[in-house]
Formats: sequence, structure tokens, C-alpha cells
Amino acid sequence: MPGGHEDGPRLKIIIADDEPLARERLRDLLAEQPGVQVVAEAGDGREALHACAEHDPDLVLLDIAMPGIDGLEAARHLAAFDPRPAVVFCTAYDAHALSAFDAAAIDYLLKPVRAERLAAALERVRTFAAGRERDAAQPSGRLRTHLCARMRGSLRLIPIEDVHYLQADEKYVVVHHARGEDLLEESLKSLEEEFGDRFVRIHRNCLVARHELVELKRGPDGHVHAILRHGKQPLEVSRRCVTGLKETVKHL
Repeated sequence: MPGGHEDGPRLKIIIADDEPLARERLRDLLAEQPGVQVVAEAGDGREALHACAEHDPDLVLLDIAMPGIDGLEAARHLAAFDPRPAVVFCTAYDAHALSAFDAAAIDYLLKPVRAERLAAALERVRTFAAGRERDAAQPSGRLRTHLCARMRGSLRLIPIEDVHYLQADEKYVVVHHARGEDLLEESLKSLEEEFGDRFVRIHRNCLVARHELVELKRGPDGHVHAILRHGKQPLEVSRRCVTGLKETVKHL
């Protein structure tokens, strides 16, 4: 093993795997590597995201097949974190390799993970952390099942089916959902591109869940408003969206 990593900053690592024995094996392997520190462990994708919000790791060693939010979806959320942690997948199935790299993974380790492969992955992560491989790669693949709202040192995961509407507010998007509202650090445009089948644009600053639309009403001032199933108040519809929206409401 080449030395030289003990003097620099340690890589902060989170291990995420639903199998305790797999986490233990990774922990033992990492104990033999210089310049690393395991700051948290998680048993599924949801726990992993919360741990990342709390600890700001350099690296997440992420299993793919986990209950609830799986590793691929967790990686798509992590890609929006700033700073973005490196992701290395550890899985028993090589069939996931293509999806893993679509999700902007740094490396892909097959179980049982070998010490020399782990060491090589850590070197890649150090390169990434030093900024030599940073890029704007955005993950693709399956749609997310949750939106991720970051709050001081923690986060809230909002099931996409609970979202009523999304409204742009300066550099944030306010997500109005069944349990209240939160801020997203994403653009309305990127959310429309990802979830266009679920949401419809009613205004340049607003997307509404199709299942929330009840009817369109024109007020005395001539402006059209959308009435939502769970909305506290009608939402203004821009003139350019009215025609398309009438068709949408007709087919709901």
C-alpha cells in the first residue's frame, strides 16, 4: 500500500447496506486502509441520506438493493448535494453496473469486496475529492420516488405522490405537500423535465400535480385560476397555459 494519506485530511465515509454482516466486512476492510474514517452507518437509502446531511461525508459506500429508497435513488439525491459526496456502489449483482454509472458513481465494487479493489476505489475518490474529476454529470434512469428538501443539518424526504404543487421562489422551489411546505434546491425546469407526466405547468413559476386539478375558473377580472383538490387558495393560470390546461382538465 502506498503511504502518504495519514498526513492529509481523512476521508469521511458512510457505509450504507441493509445487511449488518456486509457493513461489518466493509468496516474491517476500511480499518486496514490509511487516511479514512467511518463517520456513520445506515441500513437503507433513507438513513443514508439523513446521515449524509448530518456528516457531510467525502464518500458513501452504497449497497444497491435496499428496502424503501434503494441505492440508485439515494445516489440521485446525493448528486444534488453541495458539496456532492463521491458514491461507490458495493453490490452482489453486476447487472446493475450500467445504472450505477448513470447515477454518477465513482466506482462499482462486487461483493465480496476485495481489499485491493477497495483501495483502488479510495484512490479514485481522493482524486474526485481534490476536484480533478468534478463535472456536472446529472444522474439519469428511473424517476425518483421522493423529493429531498435539505434543512440545517438534516433533510426531509417527501413522497412524490404527496406533492400538490411546486412554485418557484427566487433561487428555490417551494414544494407544497400533504404535510406542509419545504424548500428544494432544484430548478422548476429540471423538475418539469423529470416529472412531466405527473405535473402540468400552469404558470412560468408553477407546476401542479395533475391529480390535484379540479377545475379552471375565470374571475371578474378575466384572469383564470386553477382550483386544487387540496389547495388553500386558487392558483393563477398564465394566459399562454390556459388552452393546454383546459384539455388536461377535460381528460382527468
